Amino acid sequence: MDEPRDAAVRDLWSRLDTAAPPPEPTWRGTSTGLSSPLPVDALAQASVATAAGAASLLRGAPTPELDAARVGSSFRADQLLRIDGEAPGGFAPLSGFWRAGDGWVRTHANYPHHRSRLLAALGVPDDAGPDDLAATLAARPALEVEEVVTAAGGIAVAVRDRTTWSSSAPGRAVAAEPLVTVWRPGVPAAGVAGGFRVLDLTRVIAGPVATRTLALAGADVLRVDPPHLPEVPAQQVDTGLGKRTTVLDAADPRLRALADTADVVVTGYRPGALDRFGLAPEDLLARRPELVVVRLDAWGWTGPWAGRRGFDSIVQAASGVAVAHAREDGRPGALPAQALDHATGYLAAASALLGLAERPTRGGSIRELALARTAEWLWAHPELGTAAPPVGPVTRSLGRVEVPPPVFGGQWAGPAHEIGADDPVWAP
Repeated sequence: MDEPRDAAVRDLWSRLDTAAPPPEPTWRGTSTGLSSPLPVDALAQASVATAAGAASLLRGAPTPELDAARVGSSFRADQLLRIDGEAPGGFAPLSGFWRAGDGWVRTHANYPHHRSRLLAALGVPDDAGPDDLAATLAARPALEVEEVVTAAGGIAVAVRDRTTWSSSAPGRAVAAEPLVTVWRPGVPAAGVAGGFRVLDLTRVIAGPVATRTLALAGADVLRVDPPHLPEVPAQQVDTGLGKRTTVLDAADPRLRALADTADVVVTGYRPGALDRFGLAPEDLLARRPELVVVRLDAWGWTGPWAGRRGFDSIVQAASGVAVAHAREDGRPGALPAQALDHATGYLAAASALLGLAERPTRGGSIRELALARTAEWLWAHPELGTAAPPVGPVTRSLGRVEVPPPVFGGQWAGPAHEIGADDPVWAP
């Protein structure tokens, strides 16, 4: 009998614009432990299988055996991470669900600049705590909060049920986009022999998961962060495994030189944020036609929310996922992991690897994915929903750090480097 994950693998693979047959991995175990009324278990296993299958296609090797429990632990890495035996903590105090005057809002204030913009937009002192924010939000309509905070460059969204989201302009725009969009403006070029170079211009989770997976597949991954935007340290400890990391301003000519000598460029910034620095996908391929460019964002690349900031938790809140996981008292809930981030990351890695594998015949390409598109996939496949019995966590020790092991391949080479620890050059 066909397992939901096998059907999900075929479906996801069919959306990656490849003529190669879908992978047929062997599995150890059946459950990720990611229990949800939506088909999160199938999505998690299938997204990892697409990345493993694409890596095997590039190397000309069979797809490795995959472990469902490892997949589940990888998706819950932020929950399982330990540094010196201690959990680093999750969302910041001002991130979460709050009662509004007519419903609920979800805020994201993990980064200092987003916290400041949130409070300033609402007229709350910068030293305010959760009680102050709660009192302010309770007196204002949810959509008004969303509009005011978004206009100020902060991140807050009104919690919507599925029907409200599906009938909205941004919801219709997301639903009209494919899960993965592939453009092929490049030209055929030699295939990748052995290792390959990946320029990682991503932050938070989805993009870094994609590039961490490319490192597993043999890439020299160099992550570049801007000097003015701090990263949450715990996220780098997890998603920085297997990479090197440096700091460069986007206007630094060395960044453009790195892009022009890469095999893959992965970006995770809002649409247009890098364009003025000569890093728009079309400009990158004009200079290097064999390049594979993968770009990710929250809301997709068309529609009224295309340029809006967003995170996994925010997309869940807007798209009806939070309401589908609501508690008995009506408080919105969440997926058992930041599954939109992780699944999108593995799909992005799969798309990049397929781009490299098919570059000799199909040329350079631009590949687009979005967290909201992945949420749409969950809603569109209720038939793949299945019980996900609990499974124990799978972690490995890397000195002071305990993290989930790789979802395929061997073991991590060592702990993640601190942001900026490496020179802005490719490995020899």
